[in-house]
Amino acid sequence: MLKPVDTGPAVVACNTCRHSRDAREDQDGARGGARLAAALKRVKASDPRYDGIAVQEMPCLFACQDFCTVHLRAPDKVGYVLGRFEPGEESARAILDYAVHYAASEHGRVPFSQWPQGVKGHFITRTPPPGFVAE
Repeated sequence: MLKPVDTGPAVVACNTCRHSRDAREDQDGARGGARLAAALKRVKASDPRYDGIAVQEMPCLFACQDFCTVHLRAPDKVGYVLGRFEPGEESARAILDYAVHYAASEHGRVPFSQWPQGVKGHFITRTPPPGFVAE
């Protein structure tokens, strides 16, 4: 049931997410989560700035009402679930740009002034790392 992955900073994409609030799949029969995961991998491969961020995927993050969701995580940092993205390269770039700031932060808190426009309004929840709660 669990598959070991790199434990460093990562964007975990739900590869079974709905395409949108109203549609499970796009006109070609593809799930939005699968399209977003593929876009994240393409954008990551296109720019060495993203080398320190793993792109991982798994089925269902249980955020179904918020389609096209990702979980941002790193050891000893607050994690975040973001969603309601268009499943393409513009969203993938915004997510990865935020992930770079997140990975460089001390506890996972990125100043709002550093947030890419493409992630604003997409945060669903934050999760404390094991053994901690946020102040």
